[in-house]
Amino acid sequence: MTSGPFPRDSRVDTSPLAWLDSVERQRRLAGLRRTLRSRSAVACEVDLASNDYLGLSQHPEVIEAGVCAVRTWGTGSTGSRLVTGNTELHEEFEAELADFVGVPAALVFSSGYTANLGAVVSLSGPGSLIVSDAASHASLVDACRLSRARIVVTPHRDVDAVEAALAGRDEERALVVTDSVFSTDGALAPLRRLHEVCRTHRAVLLVDEAHGLGVRGTGGRGLLNELGMAGAPDVVMTTTMSKALGSQGGVVLASEAVRDHLIDSARPFIFDTGLAPSAVGAARAALRILTDQPWRPKAVLAHARTLAEACGVSGTLESAAPESAVVSVILGHPDAAVRATNDCLAAGLRVGCFRPPAVAAGTSRLRLTARASLTDEEIELACTVLTAVLGTGMR
Repeated sequence: MTSGPFPRDSRVDTSPLAWLDSVERQRRLAGLRRTLRSRSAVACEVDLASNDYLGLSQHPEVIEAGVCAVRTWGTGSTGSRLVTGNTELHEEFEAELADFVGVPAALVFSSGYTANLGAVVSLSGPGSLIVSDAASHASLVDACRLSRARIVVTPHRDVDAVEAALAGRDEERALVVTDSVFSTDGALAPLRRLHEVCRTHRAVLLVDEAHGLGVRGTGGRGLLNELGMAGAPDVVMTTTMSKALGSQGGVVLASEAVRDHLIDSARPFIFDTGLAPSAVGAARAALRILTDQPWRPKAVLAHARTLAEACGVSGTLESAAPESAVVSVILGHPDAAVRATNDCLAAGLRVGCFRPPAVAAGTSRLRLTARASLTDEEIELACTVLTAVLGTGMR
């Protein structure tokens, strides 16, 4: 029987998105269901979860610079940077940041994510090879997938595996991608050795300094600068303004030739609306503060050491102390990490909770981030809470 002009189909009563119910149940059973928590305008807890490493997102000069940019340029950039979204402010910031880190040129994108997408895809493509660290940030992973290049994922910080992949390639062009400071464990990439391997095998090294800028190097100029690699013609640096610079946006720093190439070929640059002037103005003010106050990066590392001691964790194989702002406390099962996070929050301490797929199965963890602006009282509270929560047999 039919009702109306079309045969009745039993599937009509079932939503084509009904599969989401099953996926949601599976996530809950695995302890991987996530929820959003609103942040209040006035902080009620000590913050060890954000990436505001230098404490500049609330700095009066940074806020005023963002407001001033809105008054001057308006609330939005109004279009792609190739149309109406490019301002003097964008280009002034690019020149100042490039000079600060010691690189010839810079190009601002709307986020760190799009900066990585634009750089990796534009510098690779069909017929090329990309070698990526297994712990590379999701933006680099997605960039690799979009590149249509052949991809080799090597074990975390394994330079020998990178060299083997480069030595055995048939492709003329090759790109090696890595974080400088890995966001989940805070470890440093072996950049000097990677660069040597890249030069031997005529590959380009692309380094995401999202967690290095403002923390590593003289005055926070990043790990590439610290190692004397900034500005090398075969090294491309990407970074974000949403962490140490307390604002928003991303940037690629490299040679003028790379900048010109990205303007012509990077789809996230060409087709995305340009970064809002307010974010550029705020980031520019933060950069000035970082330049004038080199104590801030040192304070980040000092506070990270104190937090690591309170948690009973060490640094990396190369260093007994944390080498970045990130302190990683592995608890194992997702439920344990969620429970510890909630216990900390109830005691007035906000910490990060990392579970799969952000980390490997069995390594769910608390991710603590040190800030330069933490007071002695906030550090004392954080250490007291962490000692109590982690001393309950959860580890």
